Amino acid sequence: MAELKYTKDHECVYLDGDTAWIGISKYAQEALGDLVFVELSEVGKIVDKGDDVAVVESVKTAAEVYAPLAGEVVEINEAMADDFDLIAKPVNEQGWIVKLKVSETSSDDLMDEAAYAQYLKEID
Repeated sequence: MAELKYTKDHECVYLDGDTAWIGISKYAQEALGDLVFVELSEVGKIVDKGDDVAVVESVKTAAEVYAPLAGEVVEINEAMADDFDLIAKPVNEQGWIVKLKVSETSSDDLMDEAAYAQYLKEID
C-alpha cells in the first residue's frame, strides 16, 4: 500500500499509480476549524505544480488547496460540497478533494509522515 505524502502547504497526497488523491492534512483541518464551503476545480482542468485545485472556507478563514504535482483534474469529490465531515477522513478513503492524473512523476519534494511531523515541530 502506498504511503501518504505531505507538502509544506499542508496538502496530503496519496499516490495510486499515476493518480494523485489530494486532500489536506490533519494539521490543516484543525487550523481551519469548522468548514462552511468547499469550492472544487473542474474536471479536465490542467494544473501545474503549485496551482490551486480547491478552496476550503471555514468560520475562521479561507485557504487554497494547491496541486503538489502537475497534471489533469480527473475527478472531484462532489460529496464533499454537502458533507464537510468528509475532509476529516483519510485521503485514501473519502477525505480526498480532487484526483489528478499526474503528468509529472517526480514527488521528491513531498514529505513522508516522519518528515512532515518534524516539519510541524519546526513551524510551531
